[in-house]
Amino acid sequence: MQRREFLRRMGLGAAMLMVPGAASRAAGEKGKHPNILWICVEDMSAHIGCYGETTIQTPHIDRLAREGTRFTRAFITAPVCSPSRSAMVTGMYQTAIGAHNHRSSRHAVKIRLPEAIKLIPEYFQQAGYHTSNGGMLSKNPGKTKKGKTDYNFVFNAKDYDGTDWYGRQAGQPFFAQFQLHGGKARGAKVPNPVDPAKVTLPPYYPDHPALRADWARYLNSIIKTDLEVGEILDRLEKEGLLEETIVFFWTDHGISHVRDKQYLYEGGIHIPLIVRGPGIPRGAVREDLVEHIDIPATSLGRAGISSPGHLQGRDLFKTGQAFREYVFAARDRCDETVERLRCVRNKRFKYIRNYYPERPHAQPNRYKDGKEIMEVMRALYREGKLKDHQARPFVARRPREELYDLEADPYELTNLAESPYHQRIVRRMSEALDDWILKSRDLGEFPEPELAELYQRYPSAYAILEEGQNRTLMRRLIELRRLGRKKAVDELVMSLNDERSAARNVAATELGKIEGISAVIDKALEGVLEDAAETVRVAAAQALVMRGQGETARAVLMKELREAKNEVVRHYAALGLEDMGETARPALGVLRPARQDSYEYVKRVATRVVNKLGG
Repeated sequence: MQRREFLRRMGLGAAMLMVPGAASRAAGEKGKHPNILWICVEDMSAHIGCYGETTIQTPHIDRLAREGTRFTRAFITAPVCSPSRSAMVTGMYQTAIGAHNHRSSRHAVKIRLPEAIKLIPEYFQQAGYHTSNGGMLSKNPGKTKKGKTDYNFVFNAKDYDGTDWYGRQAGQPFFAQFQLHGGKARGAKVPNPVDPAKVTLPPYYPDHPALRADWARYLNSIIKTDLEVGEILDRLEKEGLLEETIVFFWTDHGISHVRDKQYLYEGGIHIPLIVRGPGIPRGAVREDLVEHIDIPATSLGRAGISSPGHLQGRDLFKTGQAFREYVFAARDRCDETVERLRCVRNKRFKYIRNYYPERPHAQPNRYKDGKEIMEVMRALYREGKLKDHQARPFVARRPREELYDLEADPYELTNLAESPYHQRIVRRMSEALDDWILKSRDLGEFPEPELAELYQRYPSAYAILEEGQNRTLMRRLIELRRLGRKKAVDELVMSLNDERSAARNVAATELGKIEGISAVIDKALEGVLEDAAETVRVAAAQALVMRGQGETARAVLMKELREAKNEVVRHYAALGLEDMGETARPALGVLRPARQDSYEYVKRVATRVVNKLGG
């Protein structure tokens, strides 16, 4: 396909207002091209002094805000690290490039970018910049350790010349990144550590000593982060670089807690974003909606580098640039836990769509379930000691749609999706989400087992939707999910005969979500247990399990776990057996050897089920 056509198709429509005149100078003082520095922090929300946090002091980050521009409505496009970082380094939604499932290019199927889409550091290299990616800046020049990448696709390590700007040629501008541990450094030793008795927990968490202690450790990690930011600024000043360097400070997603990280509530996707440097308004506060994929476009623009047309972000300081009416975020599979969430947010309302309403928010997950705070919350839930909104993550079923008035309800406690008064808003935001899914090319619309097969047939994930037949299929999958929300049983049953396996897969999955006794649904699902596609057979079996017909589906799940060539199909088969609980016991003979499967997530689920069954 010709590059011009490629770029045309990447365009995104949006309802917009025009930004008032803003600083647009791309070069630094005295005509020099500015250095660009990204400080990206892990697992941290905006619990910072300049954002209103009073329990701790953060003088160095506050200095950035005082001397630069602070954004109050900045959002991440994915509330977990690898999809977020994949979006960050390409300037594109992770869903558009097949990078939406957490750590999804580490096994048999490798995800690749098309030749036309390059990592942001490569554009800087081509413009003569020295590029680097490091962890916390070493006090010894050139000794900084490599920084986190965690991209969900194959990339060229040569896009980075080093781990900090040491070793660049005299006068050469640099593009540098520092990846700070942030909220992951909960064991950090800091001066004047936080007293757990003085922390204020969000109302969606119970007032429990374990949660207070964890929150205090989290605030300590922010103190540590602030000190690290101070060290970075100090080195820039000592080397005479601070006033010719544009510094971006933000986090890869929100705090790692029960209903924050990995979820689309504010605690998961609302982040701090501060920009300081030549040409950036000082002491400014911006309240417009921005996404973290705007940082690459802004960085290129400030450096005077032409921005490639496929970027889905925008230069935040470009004169006449347009405000967003909406921001969007997506959460998909995280490790072994299958999930799909999408949200759209404007300045007042947020609409969330749950694609797995038949499952609790807090599905089993090795990463989260090993945390003390999760163990405490689960125990309190079993004992009936959680308030309604505190118990929400553990309730067996959840609504398909959620709507929150963020002005009246900033903690997102009251779901308005069923309110008659708010139906117009629900419809408008639901339509905006569907429009974004289509225009941004959200590959999450395809079930992951289907994608795993498509990845092997195309040179890149992005190329899948270059074919008209796949774009048509994508529209069909959106329609099938609409039918599921409408509980249109007859039309979904008919769709089980669609010639395309992905459509049959989604039809079966949607039928499994419909509550209540229905011989029509059960019989239709049983009819596709012998489908020609293993992806569809497992989807039908999982749907029957969700409908309480696990014994009918068990043999199929056992067979696919043992024989399926598609590793993702084996993963889903193991999840189906886990959902069966005690009735999966006859499958122990297949589950035990699956603990040694070549696919890590099959191993995790099989081990968990065997342990639960005492096998």
